[in-house]
Amino acid sequence: MSKKQKIIVNISIGLNILLISIAAWGYMKMKFVKEQIFIVEVQHNLVELEGLIAKQKEDNWSEPNLVTTELGDVLNGIWLGITTGEQLGTLSKSEKETLNNLYNKLKQFPNDELYRFADLTEEDKVYFEKLQEILREVGLGLRIPVSGSMKYFINQAEELEGKLRFHCIRLTIS
Repeated sequence: MSKKQKIIVNISIGLNILLISIAAWGYMKMKFVKEQIFIVEVQHNLVELEGLIAKQKEDNWSEPNLVTTELGDVLNGIWLGITTGEQLGTLSKSEKETLNNLYNKLKQFPNDELYRFADLTEEDKVYFEKLQEILREVGLGLRIPVSGSMKYFINQAEELEGKLRFHCIRLTIS
């Protein structure tokens, strides 16, 4: 191999390593963005939802729309996370299924629509109070430390969805 060919091969190898590094760095950034959406827009909002339900329960539901508005924020966060994860190709099939199931369970609770607040019945308030208990059980409550890990959050989401499925069935039967 001539000296010129060796230089070209070495430059080619260097460029390939650089391109692979840039692609890996880009993928890690996309994964980080997806995780931040779920941690900030869903996990933290679920913690806030738990706190708001507890506060409304304590205040005899003086401002129920604080709860329904926060639930809307949670639903929007889940939807944003699913959409972003799908577009970036960083959401696994099982994560998507878990999050879709959680979205569908939470969507059954009264939530605000554009330009219209939801009206809560006494039964709705009981459902929200049960939701507050479940959120605390799975570790999504005020003054309960949460992890910034996507795996930890997905485990919480799976547990939350399972408990909601069980309790929603029980609440509609009784």
